[in-house]
Amino acid sequence: MRALISVYDKSGLVPFASGLAELGFELVASGGSATELEDAGLRVTRVEDVTGFPELLEGRVKTLHPRIHAGILARRERSEDVAALAAHGIEPFDLVCVNLYPFELARDRPELDEAGLIEMIDIGGPSLLRGAAKNFSSVTVVCRPQDYDIVLSELREAAGTTLELRRRLAAVAFARTAAYESAIARWFQRGEDFPQTFVPAFERTLDLAYGENPQQHAAYYAERGARTHLLAYVQQIHGKPLSFNNLNDLSAARLLAHELDRPACVIVKHANPCGVAVAETVEDAYRSALAADPVSAYGGVVLLNRQVTAPLAEALAAQFVEVLFAPGYEARAVELLSAKPKLRVLEHRDQRAPDWDERDYRRVLGGLLVQERDRESLRRADAEVVCGEIGDDLWDDLLLAWRVVKHVASNAIVLARDGQTVGIGAGQASRVDAVRIAVEKAKELGHPLEGAVLASDAFFPFADGPELALEAGVAAIIQPGGSKRDHEVVAAVEAAGAAMAFTNRRQFRH
Repeated sequence: MRALISVYDKSGLVPFASGLAELGFELVASGGSATELEDAGLRVTRVEDVTGFPELLEGRVKTLHPRIHAGILARRERSEDVAALAAHGIEPFDLVCVNLYPFELARDRPELDEAGLIEMIDIGGPSLLRGAAKNFSSVTVVCRPQDYDIVLSELREAAGTTLELRRRLAAVAFARTAAYESAIARWFQRGEDFPQTFVPAFERTLDLAYGENPQQHAAYYAERGARTHLLAYVQQIHGKPLSFNNLNDLSAARLLAHELDRPACVIVKHANPCGVAVAETVEDAYRSALAADPVSAYGGVVLLNRQVTAPLAEALAAQFVEVLFAPGYEARAVELLSAKPKLRVLEHRDQRAPDWDERDYRRVLGGLLVQERDRESLRRADAEVVCGEIGDDLWDDLLLAWRVVKHVASNAIVLARDGQTVGIGAGQASRVDAVRIAVEKAKELGHPLEGAVLASDAFFPFADGPELALEAGVAAIIQPGGSKRDHEVVAAVEAAGAAMAFTNRRQFRH
């Protein structure tokens, strides 16, 4: 038996190769892999001794040779293939162990210029993997250290690997080369917003018990090469496994929270914020966010952007929270929260912002909608005051409401007062209905609307929506503007003695 070894990542290589040698495999290896194995005392045949050629072009050409590829691709069940090997004195390979230059990681190394990064594009490795995977009926292909143990286990138990395992490993190898080529293609396509062929690659990170509903299977995949992802640098320190809906809500909460600089709390239910507040302390922010809509907050995802203290943990433990996400916890806080068996406690250890250059994907029937993220964050100077006067306190609430409404399902209306959302109308086909729901919600919960503000994710086509809010006491409105009836809306706001600002940008989220 014969094994070809050519790896960049050498973790676990020596024990794996030692196991192969003990089972009677001849080890054929290239370059650094051969040196690693020789230094460990293993007997190795170097690739150049098989091909009769030294490594060429500073290592660019090592394994690209008929004596290597014919030994991998020969179909053992075909007598003509076996005869061709014998005629040319070529010995077959039974196992190919290859992993690739880490191009995805190298992209973010600032010391590498374009020429240096191009040298990290592996040519021989993908060819070896594809050849071995294609000939899985005879060849075992291994491209991940995590598969070393299972391969050795089968070889020891049955003096060979099963067809089932070889088929599974072939799928892994083809997926790996596809993801690798995708990363390289995306790098060459940089600067193209929407290339003709778009090939993202994702890697399964977490198996989920089920999807949105128990009858749906599900898993969480992280995009390969992404600078960060939903669970990057996140440690679960207590609780049950995360669910599909937990992760969906957590994503919504994290995207909103990154737009809030002050101590803040974001509570999300069914991917919509139901309570958001900023305050001088995170404890006050949590109390305000919960009070914004305590009924909807039941069983929601709670995100805090400051450390959780013991008193705050005690307050949180008194509520039914599905997921708690924060950058840190006092030791006593962890003890208190760990007494809640159903609470999932997540610690975020690196609060880097999302990559706003990444694309949003929306699966549709037989296709994919791809768009830029809505990365715009409104500043006070960007808005146009079209009527009334807006003081500093109102501006703070207007900007908070505008940032929140961006993350509410359209049609969306957000009412805010004193750093706290007090009414949210989400996902309505009619904008006036969204206003009505937000106002009624605020009244039901006893939130005073005198001096409150309103944000709308798109323009008001008629004055009826603003009039509902103005009658309830809203003092200022922020909206994109751009309707044919803007003059009617402005007139209604002026008649009520209120103020309004146009942002000249829409924030739909469907």
